[in-house]
Amino acid sequence: MAAFTGAGYDKGRSRLWQAAWFATMNLVWSKWWLPARFRPPILRAFGAVVGERVLIRHRVRVLWPWKLNIGDDCWIGEGAWLLNLEPISIADDVCVSQEALLCTGSHRHDDPAFEFDNAPITLGRGAWVAARATVLRGADVEPGEVVPAHGVRSRSRR
Repeated sequence: MAAFTGAGYDKGRSRLWQAAWFATMNLVWSKWWLPARFRPPILRAFGAVVGERVLIRHRVRVLWPWKLNIGDDCWIGEGAWLLNLEPISIADDVCVSQEALLCTGSHRHDDPAFEFDNAPITLGRGAWVAARATVLRGADVEPGEVVPAHGVRSRSRR
């Protein structure tokens, strides 16, 4: 792992922009005292596409807003983590419950350098990622599909 370089991974914005997001997320955006109605506009200001009537609870973490697309009428529960090294696309009417993890990143375990093996995640219309469930890189959660509490949805089989 000493040979790890992160080759091929593009964060998508400058270090200054990344720092501005981290400061905003950690000092304001994820705090309990910030009214929920302010979270979507803040995400939009940092490049996310966020639909109408989206409720994002406190303690939600988003790695890169500019790699996030959320449809209309979605709900992101308290403590959810959207670890989006690659894009996450959330269709309309989706629920991501409390402390769920959507993780687009991984590593090539057979690579001596342990380089990245990242892939996007898509949540279809009406999907539900239940409490503390995990959706891993490359997974497509089908429309109406439920990832059960504490369940794991891995890469889609094609």
